[in-house]
Amino acid sequence: MIQGVAASPGVALGPAYVLRPADISVGETRIDPSQVENEIGRLEAAIAEAAAQLEALRKAAGEKEAGEILGAQILMLDDPGLTGAIESAVRDERFSVEWAVQKATEQYAAMLDGLEDEYIRERAADVRDIGRRLIRVLKGLGASGPSLDKPSIVVAQDLTPSETASLDESMVLGIAIDRGSTTCHTAILARAKGIPAVVGAAPVSSGAPTGTTIAIDGTSGTVEIDPSPEAIDRYMAAIEGEKREKARLAATKFLPARTLDDVGIEVSANIGFPGDVPVARGNGAEGVGLFRTEFLFMNRNSPPSEEEQYESYAEALSGMGGRPVVIRTLDIGGDKDIPYLNLPAEMNPFLGWRALRMCLDRPEILRTQLRAIYRASVHGKAKIMFPMVATIEEVRAARDMVAEVTREFDRLGTPYGSGVEVGIMVEIPSAAVMARSLGGAVDFFSIGTNDLTQYTMAVDRTNERVARLYDALHPSVLRLIALVAEGAGANGIWAGMCGELAGDPLATGLLVGLGLTELSVSMPLIPRVKENVRSLTMKTAREIADRVMAMDTAGEIREYLSSTSCARGGK
Repeated sequence: MIQGVAASPGVALGPAYVLRPADISVGETRIDPSQVENEIGRLEAAIAEAAAQLEALRKAAGEKEAGEILGAQILMLDDPGLTGAIESAVRDERFSVEWAVQKATEQYAAMLDGLEDEYIRERAADVRDIGRRLIRVLKGLGASGPSLDKPSIVVAQDLTPSETASLDESMVLGIAIDRGSTTCHTAILARAKGIPAVVGAAPVSSGAPTGTTIAIDGTSGTVEIDPSPEAIDRYMAAIEGEKREKARLAATKFLPARTLDDVGIEVSANIGFPGDVPVARGNGAEGVGLFRTEFLFMNRNSPPSEEEQYESYAEALSGMGGRPVVIRTLDIGGDKDIPYLNLPAEMNPFLGWRALRMCLDRPEILRTQLRAIYRASVHGKAKIMFPMVATIEEVRAARDMVAEVTREFDRLGTPYGSGVEVGIMVEIPSAAVMARSLGGAVDFFSIGTNDLTQYTMAVDRTNERVARLYDALHPSVLRLIALVAEGAGANGIWAGMCGELAGDPLATGLLVGLGLTELSVSMPLIPRVKENVRSLTMKTAREIADRVMAMDTAGEIREYLSSTSCARGGK
């Protein structure tokens, strides 16, 4: 039995398929000056072929997360900082192109590994992945990745981003790897694909040869190699239980999310592309509580036009058929490489010039986005949400720009929808503390618990030494959530949540009891959260909240919530 890190929930049992990385290492090789141009030509051809491979993978990917990761790799192949270093190693140091690729990509990745920011550190895996792909192309090798002839559990020291993105979920029962954290690409993509996964489970790759029966539990983070017949029976029973649970939820997913005493709670979807809307509706979403718009701005060389944005927003709004769609304005900062924005590198990008702060200083970006949203609002029920709000001055400035856009449309006779609500994402403690004041300036709050927890607890959740402190059920975070709900009630506006806590089955009763009336979650979680709502009365939910708010530790809270009938899916 190996204790790893729970990365994607679910139980899997089956034969191991051990994926060993192909040996594509190259030795240091020098070339004659006469060979330089030929080597540069080989590099250019390899870059073009690698980009074509990645584009084919991106188009075939069924998840927005996979598309984003592969799109970022395509953009990296056009990054002069990386490709220029490879070319310089060929021209100036007279290295063969294979050695130049290996040397330059490893140096670049090692530099990223040493940086503090989580997002940038994750790019190191992309750089190494690109390097391996280029070398495979240069050596005339085929594309890497598991090729399974029967359903198996993929076992490896690590999986590259492109290997994970290309997994066929119909053949992959689960994933178990030696390395990784809950924020690595393997974990993110496994959750998006609905594949049970355990990461950080060394030495599973050396302890479970191909064909060995293994079992993984992506909820508890355990891997069992060659389980006993009794253990196999337990795993099979758990898997059958999960199948029955999925079938039961599928049969009820379109029922409204109303408590037993007939109080409606809107259970919505978090989406990242207009193409996610049919999936959201197919899972029973009663709206879109978070439409991330960053996809429009990334993996390109210039900002999206108003028309491009209008078409995307209109598609999402039309697809939801009159159900609400909360469109979050651009949430990008110095942690993401958007060359045309010329964002400065920052020591602490998550505390820096980003999101609404950046957009207020670049009014042309925000104004164009607001114009596109208001034009699209004739196609449905649009709501606008500003991210990274810390002060009421920022809210007032953003609302001034909204007023400017609507005045212009009124003057020109440009049609737009009536009753477009304007709200903020509460993810900074100052906004939660000031919720009563901020509530008078907005139409709604939506709590982003991922960042709210990070900022409240001063924790980088990728830092293994302190990651245990990152817990959205910590009393300090919950008290801030209660302040937001109270501030909304005092101003007669609604408060919802779009962070990961909203989709935690343990938390449904607590969040409803605290006064939230909307929960926006990952699309596969919608049926379970709706059922949890239907298992509650408001009296029970308030009792749960009262009990929790008197507790002092996250462990105590989690243990109590695990014992409630709502958490167990019962009534």
